[in-house]
Amino acid sequence: MAWLILVASGVLEAVWATALGRSEGFTRLVPSVVFGTTCAASMVGLAIAMRSLPIGTSYAVWVGIGASLT
Repeated sequence: MAWLILVASGVLEAVWATALGRSEGFTRLVPSVVFGTTCAASMVGLAIAMRSLPIGTSYAVWVGIGASLT
């Protein structure tokens, strides 16, 4: 289950990174809200996954998924 949460969190990382660019300095409402909610959800998911998985592995997979999708 931790792996599924970690993969979902990695996907959310790509979503918030994309939304951050589209928010144009937080002047556009919808991308700013998407950024805030997906960023928080991605971090919470990473923290939950780290309870069961090694920290280094979790972070590497999370960043790898986010970077490759972004």
